[in-house]
Amino acid sequence: MTAMRLSRTIPILAAVFLPFAVSQGHAQDPPQESSSKPATPPDDMKPKPTGKKKKDTGTQNAPDQPAWDPLRAEKDLEVGQYYMKKGDLDAAIDRFQDATTAKPGYAIPFRFLAEAQEKKGLKKQAIKSFQRYLDLYPHAEDGEKVRKKIDKLYKEVEKDKKG
Repeated sequence: MTAMRLSRTIPILAAVFLPFAVSQGHAQDPPQESSSKPATPPDDMKPKPTGKKKKDTGTQNAPDQPAWDPLRAEKDLEVGQYYMKKGDLDAAIDRFQDATTAKPGYAIPFRFLAEAQEKKGLKKQAIKSFQRYLDLYPHAEDGEKVRKKIDKLYKEVEKDKKG
């Protein structure tokens, strides 16, 4: 009785799984190339090097990282704040810049970036970052405070130019 069931089951299983096995075998065949397409692009169609080196950041040059990644932006903010508390302003600035790249329309990273730049003495960059924060978030609760900081930084930059 068991042998009879087995003899019926084997052909049924073969009929079910054989098409999958055959299709998997064809899936691994290399694609046929068209004879009408050139193998390599002509020299005038190849991208030309610009001579400029791109600034290396985690989100710009890593091909596996999407340009817009809000979760990465939040993580960059968190790590950047840790570096700020630790006193590593360069690392904090890098992380906040990565956060602005990962989520460009998000205002918060610009505020933190500006604070780190201000602490490091990068007054002009801090002004730009504070201004970008206000551009993205014009009705910020701390908007008046930020505007006062921008005015103070402007005055310091002007004083540095004269002195």
